[in-house]
Amino acid sequence: MLSVHRLSPQDIFDDLQWMRKEHHREYLAMYSSWFGGILRDPPFMLLPMDDHLVHRGDGVFEAMKLVPGGIYLLKRHLDRLERSADMISLPWPVNREELKNIILETARAAETEWGCMRLFISRGPGDFSPSPAGSIGSQLYIVVTTLSSPSRTAMEQGCSLGTSNLPVKPAPFAKVKSCSYLASVLMAQEALDRGVDFTISREEEGRLGEGATDSFGIITQQDEFVVPSSPHLLDGTRVARVMELARGLVADGGLRAVEKRPLYAEDFLAAKEILVFATTFDLLPVVEFDGQRIGEGRPGPWGRCLLELLQRDMEPGSESLTPLHQR
Repeated sequence: MLSVHRLSPQDIFDDLQWMRKEHHREYLAMYSSWFGGILRDPPFMLLPMDDHLVHRGDGVFEAMKLVPGGIYLLKRHLDRLERSADMISLPWPVNREELKNIILETARAAETEWGCMRLFISRGPGDFSPSPAGSIGSQLYIVVTTLSSPSRTAMEQGCSLGTSNLPVKPAPFAKVKSCSYLASVLMAQEALDRGVDFTISREEEGRLGEGATDSFGIITQQDEFVVPSSPHLLDGTRVARVMELARGLVADGGLRAVEKRPLYAEDFLAAKEILVFATTFDLLPVVEFDGQRIGEGRPGPWGRCLLELLQRDMEPGSESLTPLHQR
């Protein structure tokens, strides 16, 4: 009969003290309201098992990009975090100004110019029931990780995209950036199984939507920049900023229009360019959709142009950046 060792608190501490895994190199700093501060030792970056975030996915989150000069689009991410929390009646454990200060302090503790900041607000620990009444109060967790650049192959040769077979999130939950991300995990697995880089959701009516963690847009044959619209789509901060920047190209006479409207598979197949947007890689070109070549089968000029606009928007001194030493 297998004997299972009963661990003491000292056993756990000793094990964690010496535990070092390869992926720990990517974890630079963590703030935990549960522990009451910032820690930099990855094995100790832990959450209570009975936190609703763990056993129910009951929480909201945001991922933000840390670049030389500060945090990109911090205000917009906090605005969306607030909307998501309000939609599920989840109180913040601190006020907005306190949260901003904690974010900046955690970013400084990471001691890096390039990183990804993942911010979670959970319902908190208490019991394993689904009832929010069992929680002792919401908690805040912030993790700063390293950030890898997109592969040169993806940038220079483009990516592949397939239509997902998974059902879309129902409204209004699709508008909440919650931690219940099983559908996104399955979409990512679906892409791996099918040998494509991304998959995009499709509603029963045929409208195309979003990816596991990505937003999409197309450049039409009439040089319009169009992003899918639907009640089943989360508002992406990155693609929203690109649309704002791109409107300057309309004023200059380059693009003919920048807008949202329902898009279908035939729109994607007929596009000059398909573009995918996300916080971590900003923008990547798509050259194949459901096995068919898009445009000339290589990254197009509009994708490069929009990426350059984004990169300039992230340069030190940009109004889109919140400096780490701002108070």
